[in-house]
Amino acid sequence: MISPALILLSSFLCHAAIAGRTCPKPDDVPFSTVTPLKTYYEPGEQIVYYCKAGYVSRGGMRRFTCPLTGIWPINTLKCTPRVCPFAGILDNGAVRYTTFEYPNTISFTCKPGYYLNGTNSAACTEEGKWSPELPVCAPITCPPPPVPKFATLKVYKPSAGNNSLYRDTAVFGCLPHHAMFGNDTATCTAQGNWTELPECREVKCPFPSRPENGFVNYPAKPVLFYKDKATYGCHDTYALDGPEEVECTKLGNWSAQSSCKASCKLSVRKATVLYQGERVKLQERFKNGMLHGDKVSFFCKNKEKKCSYTEEAQCIDGTIEIPKCFKEHSSFAFWKTDAWDVKPC
Repeated sequence: MISPALILLSSFLCHAAIAGRTCPKPDDVPFSTVTPLKTYYEPGEQIVYYCKAGYVSRGGMRRFTCPLTGIWPINTLKCTPRVCPFAGILDNGAVRYTTFEYPNTISFTCKPGYYLNGTNSAACTEEGKWSPELPVCAPITCPPPPVPKFATLKVYKPSAGNNSLYRDTAVFGCLPHHAMFGNDTATCTAQGNWTELPECREVKCPFPSRPENGFVNYPAKPVLFYKDKATYGCHDTYALDGPEEVECTKLGNWSAQSSCKASCKLSVRKATVLYQGERVKLQERFKNGMLHGDKVSFFCKNKEKKCSYTEEAQCIDGTIEIPKCFKEHSSFAFWKTDAWDVKPC
């Protein structure tokens, strides 16, 4: 029979062994804190896990009691970041982001022609809200374009009240006698201003000189200005070399200087030639001579091959060189065949 004293001693030693099993410092859970936090805990003491600001608990227990075994229960608690509302669409702009979770930030940009009305970045806060508030992309406008001196606004259609939007245009003209230097069209830029405006300057031209063997007509007024016109003409047997009508240019000179060139007298009396793709008799088509610039093609013989070919001649200010290969037959040499009547080579 076991003595009462031995039983009492065994009970004391067992109690002392159990009482000595304390719980260690609890495991760390990412983004959380433990209250109270100590290096060891007596059986029966409680701890509570709190997720840090910006994080919420997902699964598992938050409150634990140190058991007599000195081993904390398995902890499956997770603290996950708060998620801010979707902000992936910005009208007329773009949102750059990695995630919408705390504490990430997102940034904003606008398309050309728009500007950020608000912040260029926002952070997801501890409460799961964006701060500052999300911006909007507002259209960039240009004020009405200034009208340069001596200019007129020909076309202007503002898109935003009296103002213009990005890429809107304005078209300018100049007052009479004034020439435009620069582009006649200005464009509203992405910076809210207009591209370079044109300049209008008064332009005068000297009186055009009369060509030799010809004449020139122009407006009967003391001064000739930009866009004024003059017309040239020639006397009989002379042809105009250059345009009939010329214009005073923005550089203060005339668009061309025409002259009168002499006609060509023909030494050949009888020949069939090509003129503008047709066969004509030279003495009939050019009985009054060839005008300056006229071209004809004479027929020549290739005696070896017994065929014909053509060479061109042109009247240049009273002079024309007849091709050496051309042979003019006398009207009495009726037995000879003209080159134009021979098969082509």
